[in-house]
Amino acid sequence: MTNTMIKLRAILHTIILVFIFLFIPGCISLEPIQDTIQSEIEAALDRGFDGIIVYVDQNGDTANYAAGWKNRENRIIADPLSLFKIASISKLYIAAAAAKIINDDSLSLDKTLADYLPDLVGRIENSETITLRMMLQHRSGIPNFIDHPDFPWSDLPENPREALELVLDMPADFEPDKKYKYSNTNYLLIGEILDTALGYSHHQYIKREILNPLELYNTYSLLSEVNIEDVMSGYFVGYDLDIKSNDYIIPGGSMLATAQDVGIFLRALIDGSLFNDDEQAIYSSIYKYEHTGLLLGYQSIARFHKDIDAVVIQFINTSGGNSWSKSESVYRRIIRILEREN
Repeated sequence: MTNTMIKLRAILHTIILVFIFLFIPGCISLEPIQDTIQSEIEAALDRGFDGIIVYVDQNGDTANYAAGWKNRENRIIADPLSLFKIASISKLYIAAAAAKIINDDSLSLDKTLADYLPDLVGRIENSETITLRMMLQHRSGIPNFIDHPDFPWSDLPENPREALELVLDMPADFEPDKKYKYSNTNYLLIGEILDTALGYSHHQYIKREILNPLELYNTYSLLSEVNIEDVMSGYFVGYDLDIKSNDYIIPGGSMLATAQDVGIFLRALIDGSLFNDDEQAIYSSIYKYEHTGLLLGYQSIARFHKDIDAVVIQFINTSGGNSWSKSESVYRRIIRILEREN
């Protein structure tokens, strides 16, 4: 094969990838938007999704929607109140807990990783200058363990330190506070820092100080805390089996909840009912008020839309391929429906 032919094949391959990841989701956005959210998510099933759950809280009115399968193999239809692996949306809860603990003077935003976890000095570059604030804001430069080629997706770590070992002794991605780069390692370490400061699990603190006061009785820190039959099944494009039993236990990605519970939490995070004024100010300085989540078989979006006063949560139990870009397209269409109604 000549060099010219090789180059032509490479160009063709690039064009195909651009078509798959850009043009196809764009086609979705060009399709007529349905009259209702329910009909919109039912139409979205034709794009390769197994099941969809949506929760909306707008102007004080709330509604739950579901379409597709909770469990494809057993033909169990989607339940809007099913538990779902919310993945990195968990970081909102950890950041909220950190704001409360910082306000109690049990932690300081300006103390360093070396101050809180001295055993990592020399194992994580710049640990003497990386502050808790930088970790909360993803400005630490600590490498993301999930990006490591040896991260064991098929046999997940049984404790957070196993995941941390993948990035110990690696060079920093950048000097502390010089850039922003999302890293799950930050919140793994924050989970450990919170545990040390509290003298007990931050999961227990989140339940007592955040979940119980808001009556979020369908939110859990770990898969091991729930009846697995209550959890929506998870599917990966090209893989036939249900993967909901995969147990991801690392802080910042381990939680499960109903869409309704996530919506109630997000509204409380925003409207001040979760915090006192000082806690709210701390939270606003360290983290954002929305998040997405992605694990094998699970993708989620939790956002507040101020212009229409709407908290909108979307769960889809299919991941892989170009499903993320398609899920974002579906979410945007739901917002269009709400804007039109508003």
